[in-house]
Amino acid sequence: MGHIERPRRAVRPDTATGAAPALGGGTRRGSAPVTAGAPLGIRPPPLLHAVRRLDAGLADEALRETAAWLREHYTSAYGTAPLGYVAPCFLGPPYADHLLGLDGCVLEHYAPADPIPAPFPAARMLARSGAYAYVEVYEGGLVLPVLADGTVVRP
Repeated sequence: MGHIERPRRAVRPDTATGAAPALGGGTRRGSAPVTAGAPLGIRPPPLLHAVRRLDAGLADEALRETAAWLREHYTSAYGTAPLGYVAPCFLGPPYADHLLGLDGCVLEHYAPADPIPAPFPAARMLARSGAYAYVEVYEGGLVLPVLADGTVVRP
């Protein structure tokens, strides 16, 4: 890790129940407050698959269709859609993470020293931890890490 990065505690679901641990609400340093309308809950397998498809090297038309489906699903199920996702990058060096956006399907790979545009820096260390499939970033600074099984970890 660089001089400005700090490690984050990875939170995993309870192996007996599969539920995410209760971490309490409110505001934590560096995160937005959790509101009553926050899109919490388990992400269904079709949604997880669609997010993974954004990074699968699809043709432009397929990317736009996948992004439109994701926006529609999030809006109908949770009332809001994320601005984009930050996820670990598996291309190898020099890349460490990448940004998937729903605003035209921007896919950008970043090396550890590359700056990432606002409001996505808050999600970067969580994505790099390897504990999460991806991290959702919402308008207003809300950052929601999503485990591989679809469980959303409360901030």
